[in-house]
Amino acid sequence: MAVDEELLSLHRYFLAANQQRVEFERVLREHAAEHGGAPVYAGENWNESWLWMSYWYAGLYVVIEGWRDLGLADEEVDRLLNSPNVDLLRRFRNGTFHYQRKYWSEKLVELIRDGDNVPQWVSELNRMFGRYFLIRSGRIPPDAPPR
Repeated sequence: MAVDEELLSLHRYFLAANQQRVEFERVLREHAAEHGGAPVYAGENWNESWLWMSYWYAGLYVVIEGWRDLGLADEEVDRLLNSPNVDLLRRFRNGTFHYQRKYWSEKLVELIRDGDNVPQWVSELNRMFGRYFLIRSGRIPPDAPPR
């Protein structure tokens, strides 16, 4: 089991990834408002949303690494970590944070192209990591249902 400092360190990585999520969702809302309410994943503002999304996704993989390294366990998180998306997310992280000679490296494309329900899976994983940290900090009871 992780000692407090190790858990706090992992929480720091979660907070950084989660802040990227907040910014990604903000940009999507702003772009949607500019385009009649529909989410915009392409066009004039695609790069801004892509940057926030890719840093969120890549940062979330760092949380997975720490989770595994510390030997943490949670039924909801572990269920999500059984997905084949995890390895695709690892490669996506590598493509995001390691220089790639091709602009659209296969490491970036394959998660989006080959992943299973990736936006929902990433969102749920992010939410369940957040829930875990809230339980560990005593802010919600351990038997609180996932929401």
